[in-house]
Amino acid sequence: MKCIIIDDEPLARSIIKEYLQAYPNIEIVAECSDGFEAAKSIQQYQPNLLFLDIQMPKINGFELLELVETKASVIFTTAFDEYALKAFEQNAIDYLLKPFSKERFHKAIEKALHNSDYNNTTSLPENLFNTTLSANRIVVKDGSKIKIIPLSQIHFLEAADDYVKIITSEGTFLKKKTMQYFEQMLPQQQFARIHRSYIVNLQFITKIELLEKENYAAILNTGQQLPVSKTGYSRLKTVLGI
Repeated sequence: MKCIIIDDEPLARSIIKEYLQAYPNIEIVAECSDGFEAAKSIQQYQPNLLFLDIQMPKINGFELLELVETKASVIFTTAFDEYALKAFEQNAIDYLLKPFSKERFHKAIEKALHNSDYNNTTSLPENLFNTTLSANRIVVKDGSKIKIIPLSQIHFLEAADDYVKIITSEGTFLKKKTMQYFEQMLPQQQFARIHRSYIVNLQFITKIELLEKENYAAILNTGQQLPVSKTGYSRLKTVLGI
């Protein structure tokens, strides 16, 4: 079993390496201190197992998993329990809360080694609340590069088959997600779904025009005109207070 350790803290990486000495059948093929380095290593080595920290410089652990295509089992290692629900939504094998003991580590490894029998019955950490990682940016692949887009730079999002177009002043980027995903993820005080195919950044709207009976359009300060459905118009009236 090939594994990659991804953590920006050298001490955390060294502890995992020390604990892994008890498992000669697990080979450490790479150590990475940030998500960019990890993305390259995952593509190069095609590991079976990832030890993945969540809060790291540049891009976090969740954003990394969105960017790479991997079938590797994931054991999250983090000092923050509030991300556990999101971790298990990512089909994590386990969630190790730092500092974790050797015994707790071994339990996680056993789950990884018996992943075919894993039935997602792992216990969540104590004192866990229904909190998720708040979004303030979107990370996309731009060719061979990774692009970090702050939400404030997004004009609107448009459905495009299995992808979503993200339109910014720097250009258009594609993300393999659904409109429903973005509708749930984006802050509702900043973004509104105005049509089944469009989500708009409210700060870019200059006016809403009535084109014909119950047929509206949102006019952006960029000059772009987006269709507004009847349901979308109701949403806009609510969020804009009109």
